[in-house]
Amino acid sequence: MSKPSEAELKDFEAQADAWFKENTVTDPGFMLPLTFMEVSTDEQFDFLCDWQRKVYEAGYLGTSWPSEYGGHGMHPDFQRVATRAMKKYDGPIILNAIGIGWAGPLLMDIGSEEDKKKYIKGMLSAEDIWCQGFSEPEHGSDLGSAQLKAVRDGDEYVLNGSKIWTSLGDRAKYMILLARTSNDGPNKYAGLSFFLIPMKIPGIETRRIKKLTGEYGFVQTFFTDARVPAEGLVGKEGDGWMVAMKTLEYERGAKVNPAGGYYIKELDAMGVVDLARKAERAGKPLLDDPVMRDKMVEQMMEIQALNLNNQRRRMAPLNQDRPMGLAMMNKLARTEMIRDLTEFSLAFQGSRAGYYVGDENAVDDGYWHRSYLNSFSATIGGGTSEIQRNIVAEHVLGLPKGR
Repeated sequence: MSKPSEAELKDFEAQADAWFKENTVTDPGFMLPLTFMEVSTDEQFDFLCDWQRKVYEAGYLGTSWPSEYGGHGMHPDFQRVATRAMKKYDGPIILNAIGIGWAGPLLMDIGSEEDKKKYIKGMLSAEDIWCQGFSEPEHGSDLGSAQLKAVRDGDEYVLNGSKIWTSLGDRAKYMILLARTSNDGPNKYAGLSFFLIPMKIPGIETRRIKKLTGEYGFVQTFFTDARVPAEGLVGKEGDGWMVAMKTLEYERGAKVNPAGGYYIKELDAMGVVDLARKAERAGKPLLDDPVMRDKMVEQMMEIQALNLNNQRRRMAPLNQDRPMGLAMMNKLARTEMIRDLTEFSLAFQGSRAGYYVGDENAVDDGYWHRSYLNSFSATIGGGTSEIQRNIVAEHVLGLPKGR
């Protein structure tokens, strides 16, 4: 596939710009989720499915994925242009994050031809929503200690156990699942296997979990003698840890999602600046306070540094000492920064920071407060910040493992 010319990219940019300007709906008349992790109502779910399908059919999602699997077969540079236009018009999030963000790229890397033809198009069109069965009660981010059992019985595996924090688990058609098929390996990682399984079968039950924000989106998933086809095994039995780590490279941002779109509304620092300009303390603009001004500048410098690092990681000569260093740091630094920034935004609101969504006294209808509470989920999902610090320390800096 040849790289497009500047003229071709400009033409495509103009088309994408016009399409998103005409078709983007930011206020459908009800509150939209800030991330794919808190889709609570049927109207939110249906709206976001329709939006994703519309973007896909217009050619702005899966733009660079092969056409034989349901993509549009164009150069990856076109996808970057399309996603930029989507953000420019503040489009709703793309719902099927785990499908097209994690499972799809994994299948494109190591999946069989049958799996690519069976699953990719449904992921892109939002016809098939996916969830992820990695975390378990009592183990959280310690994936190597997963205990859900998968026992081979002829052409099927029989599943028993439980997964937790399953985003969209009550609405998903398929799950990527990490299960224990053996306890006899040399270590806890050797007995794990990776599956693609259907969710709407006997023996699988989900229970919704209410979040700190008052929204839903997570469930706990219970497996009781659930029988799934053995053909859903990805790789060999016992190779699940390797497959899961490849999946996490996309989830943690070490690899760029080639399908495009975005799944989490990230705050624009200038939005916080606008909020600060309107804030007053004792009848004076709050930004007259030098401490607040300094803090604001620190936040903006950190955001700029992260954005520049994101560009730098694509330039191999600048990363030759530690090629994966910036990519591995990305999730940790960005999610922690968003949490700090949203917490900082509450400092401008004084006593009104105590009012939440739906209260007439809440600033911007509680948007900042809701963003702050939601920001914790990103520092936990895909591995906690503590786990991510260990990964950077051990795999990037080469430090010894702690006890």
